[in-house]
Amino acid sequence: MKSVLAIGMIVLSLTFCSRFKDLKGDHSNNSNRSSSSSSSGVKVERPEPTAAQTASIANGSAVKWDQQGISWTLPMGWTSMDVKKETFNYQSGDGAFLLVNISVMSDDFPTEASLDAYYKGKADDLKNGKVEEFRMLEIDGVKGVQWRESMPEGKTDPRRLQWIAYRKYGGQVQMVNVMLSTEGGKFADHQDQFYGILYSTKVGHE
Repeated sequence: MKSVLAIGMIVLSLTFCSRFKDLKGDHSNNSNRSSSSSSSGVKVERPEPTAAQTASIANGSAVKWDQQGISWTLPMGWTSMDVKKETFNYQSGDGAFLLVNISVMSDDFPTEASLDAYYKGKADDLKNGKVEEFRMLEIDGVKGVQWRESMPEGKTDPRRLQWIAYRKYGGQVQMVNVMLSTEGGKFADHQDQFYGILYSTKVGHE
């Protein structure tokens, strides 16, 4: 059942790849962070984890995705589900998941326009109640769009904290899609942990 849920969440995450529009604006409800401005005028924030978020991974260990040069600090008890060249999936013992996907783009792919499109899309999702937080977030020198979904209708339906960014690595332009997810009814218990894991990301890039 866990593997079916994980595969479903991976498929859902990839559906975001088709949105390319213009943007302007900024909405987010996390106040504990530093920021700057992007070339498009959108505020680019940087993680400033809370004490609870830091404590949630304090006894964890570094886990590296050797094929892609990316690493995270994961809490004790998280284990590998599936690690390949373009997918990296770990899980906790109580149904929480770290699901990461790499998509190779063309050399001339408009990364800035794509991020702007994701950002604009999340602004619309905020108005429609689909997300409760979104922002332009730079992690380890790589800028991306991060959002937290609203509580789903069903307590067993998946709820996600997600970050999509672009980087150059190994001579490629890549989209990095990092998703932390669990059932809606369990999300609050994992929220600090999810932010702690996300903020621990070390993104290898050129």
